[in-house]
Amino acid sequence: MQQWLAEDGDRPLVVVTERGVGIAQHEPVDAGSAAVWGLLRSAQAESPGRITVLDVEPDTRLTPELVTAVAHSEEPQLALRKGEFHAPRLTRVEVPDAPGTDVAASQASAADASGQDAETDAGGGPVRLRPGGSVVVTGGTGDLGALVARHLVDRYGVRHLVLASRRGAEAAGARELQAELVAAGARVELVSCDVTDRAAVSALLASVPDDHPLTGLVHCAGALDDGVIEALTDERVDRVFAPKLDALYHLDEVTRGLDLPLFAVFSSAAGVLGTAGQANYAAANAAVDAVVRARHAAGLPGVSMAWGWWGQGTGLTGKLNEADRERFARSGVAAMSAAEGLALFDAALAHGAPLLVPVKLNLARLATAGSVPPLLSALAPAGAAATRRTAADGGGADGGSLRERLAALPAADRERHLVDLVAGQVAAVLGHSGAAGVEVGKPFTALGFDSLTAVELRNRLGQATGLRLPATLTFDHPTPLVLARFLLGEVLPSETETLDWAMREIDKMESLLADLPPEDTVRARVQDRLRVLLSRTGETAGELSGAAVTEHLQSSSAEELFEFVDRQLGT
Repeated sequence: MQQWLAEDGDRPLVVVTERGVGIAQHEPVDAGSAAVWGLLRSAQAESPGRITVLDVEPDTRLTPELVTAVAHSEEPQLALRKGEFHAPRLTRVEVPDAPGTDVAASQASAADASGQDAETDAGGGPVRLRPGGSVVVTGGTGDLGALVARHLVDRYGVRHLVLASRRGAEAAGARELQAELVAAGARVELVSCDVTDRAAVSALLASVPDDHPLTGLVHCAGALDDGVIEALTDERVDRVFAPKLDALYHLDEVTRGLDLPLFAVFSSAAGVLGTAGQANYAAANAAVDAVVRARHAAGLPGVSMAWGWWGQGTGLTGKLNEADRERFARSGVAAMSAAEGLALFDAALAHGAPLLVPVKLNLARLATAGSVPPLLSALAPAGAAATRRTAADGGGADGGSLRERLAALPAADRERHLVDLVAGQVAAVLGHSGAAGVEVGKPFTALGFDSLTAVELRNRLGQATGLRLPATLTFDHPTPLVLARFLLGEVLPSETETLDWAMREIDKMESLLADLPPEDTVRARVQDRLRVLLSRTGETAGELSGAAVTEHLQSSSAEELFEFVDRQLGT
């Protein structure tokens, strides 16, 4: 992905995987391929409309026609099974009644992402913990771990807890949490454990006393190291994978021989929805979902909860500023309160599917903006159309008519129009109330931009102008004023620039045709289209040889034939 973005990011890309997703609940999914899907979902968010991911069965023959069809599909994610395409959709699930659980009242919902037969094959019923048993919570002294620990004691009557974290009793607030839970009637052990170390995990579970045997496990541990794909390194990927995925592998292996009613994993909606700037985190969580899916297929208990945004402002989300929160809101994801999140925790345990997406969505805002992703289209309000947002659509407020609008302005006013456009988008990305406070001569870094907000600005300007813009846009053009002047040259280039651009595009087409075999049907269709294009650019019948005219007429559709005749006769 980094190589493609750096060298040829302007061309559409189709990435093909095997066993990266399953269209049925018990279809095997490979955790490595699932991780690739998670990364690509974030890549699609960072470079909308330029990447399509296709999952195929082994030994599928990839023909040029198939790849071309996929590249031009309105669906950014597809699976091909027995010659038929399938596209993913999140759907609401019916949650069995659980004491104290009112999902509707919380205005949040659990959405299913486990496969088309989830409602018939899933549904293991409420979790029944053995009285007197112990529950281990990894990441147990963190903010979410502490919420879960309290909830297990208050709601499920757990009286023996092992809270594991890297610092154990030395973690901030750990001893206060222990005292609080002890006062509520529980026995709580604080354990220092590196869950990325298999031996340490084995020792952790072996320490659970025989008189209070292990009855449940909740894996909350995790870490963030956000950055756009171009900025990621092996180390940054490993840093996120280790406490999330490596630890889960160890927990899964060590508990395989145990009869555990409860095996709950905290995953993230980033792995399902794709979040810009979190490709490593999305990849790790998509792989986590695949591991739990494999447990479920093997008849073992397990639920992966791909959480949306917990809005308590601490833990992994503690560093979000107002601009970050506004970006979440624009994506349609709303903040959940602790009460809403814990109600969805209960709902997920009661449902029994291997993968659920407890998330609070503001789909009305997405529908109003006309940008409901295909994945969420089944949940959108009636009449809202799903859109695959692409930079080439020019679908923003200054969409496809921008070129005409600029051409109609006096030359002296064109730059000001583009400056206002850029300033408005800068203000929106940074969460300002309007463009008036944007200093257009100030560097983007001084205005508060980072790599993630720079990508968002690139995408918004791409949609507003209809241009394909590089990820390095704000680096190459370091102030809003310089960027506006660059965009003006791209939207209304000079005659010399137009000729150079046209020749470059023709060179690309020539290279593409040279790579296709003479008998290829794609080649023939492209040639037919080029013939029609030549006629539209002023070619007359007299400039075509008799043989060329005959070939042109024979290869044209009825619509193209009538258009050709009308043009040649001047009518």
